[in-house]
Amino acid sequence: MERNLTRVRDHIETAALRAGRRPSDVRIIAVTKSVGLPEVHALWKLGVRDFAENRLDSAREKIAGFTFRPTWHMIGNVQRRKAREVVQLFDAIDAVDRPELALELEKRCAELGRTLPVLLEVNVSHEATKHGVGPEQLPGLLDAVDQCPHLRAEGLMTMAPFEADPEATRPVFATLRELADQYGLHELSMGMTNDYQVAVEEGATQVRIGTALFEQ
Repeated sequence: MERNLTRVRDHIETAALRAGRRPSDVRIIAVTKSVGLPEVHALWKLGVRDFAENRLDSAREKIAGFTFRPTWHMIGNVQRRKAREVVQLFDAIDAVDRPELALELEKRCAELGRTLPVLLEVNVSHEATKHGVGPEQLPGLLDAVDQCPHLRAEGLMTMAPFEADPEATRPVFATLRELADQYGLHELSMGMTNDYQVAVEEGATQVRIGTALFEQ
């Protein structure tokens, strides 16, 4: 795992420098849905401080069993009936994809006395199988979040289509960066194992990495 993490960090550094960026401006969000608590502990010891889960069932044991307190990101689709538990467990919600969810999260945050950073999910590629608003619907979602005093909109996230050639994802990432610039948002969560180097070149501040960290 240490060798894998070093490789990912090296790739991020190379991509960032190629784009005239500082490698330190890119955070690795370790996606731990396919591994257990020992792997989370190992990554913590190696300096990773951000971890992501997309399902409550997978997240509960890891979050409860972790002695230290990293930043736990919810990256999956959040059902409104599970919003209270999501707010209880997670430190950041990275996939707010509809105004109704924003209002439900606001209600639960107010009840629990929490203010959470959120990312708004944009379906840049308009894929039917992906969540998120289209770029043309983003202003409405931003307005909804702005009306929620316990939510702090920090940026945008997207999932690009899987492409055999990662270069084909570049327009998706460039569009998300342009949207973030347009609305004055500073966090860009984009890029996964297959395409994170392209995402970094296009301005990603967070990359969500699973397979590349845990493959044998």
